[in-house]
Amino acid sequence: MSDAKSILIVEDEAMIGMMLEDYLDALGYRLHAVVATVDEACAHAREGGFDAALVDCNLQGEKCWPVADLLAQADIPFIFATGGMADDLPSDHADRPTLVKPFTIGAVERALGQVLGG
Repeated sequence: MSDAKSILIVEDEAMIGMMLEDYLDALGYRLHAVVATVDEACAHAREGGFDAALVDCNLQGEKCWPVADLLAQADIPFIFATGGMADDLPSDHADRPTLVKPFTIGAVERALGQVLGG
């Protein structure tokens, strides 16, 4: 399945990252990488080479907005993952799809379908 879309996971909780990896696998997506910091995620966003990203709003206490800005500039679709109310999306990203934790495989599938036009 070489035409599988590849997804960058930006998530600082290892268990959630692994769960998302399993979901992607089950849904027929390829994993591009799992990164846990804003800096790493920004580096991947600049490099590109993936079809979409799943971005946790809060990475080790840092907001992911710089990552979102780079992805938007690169025209790479992405989904915000949020643990709750504290993540007020900046207005220029307010229309992005969001996944609320705890994730279900169905919610991940729908969100990726939405941004990838699946």
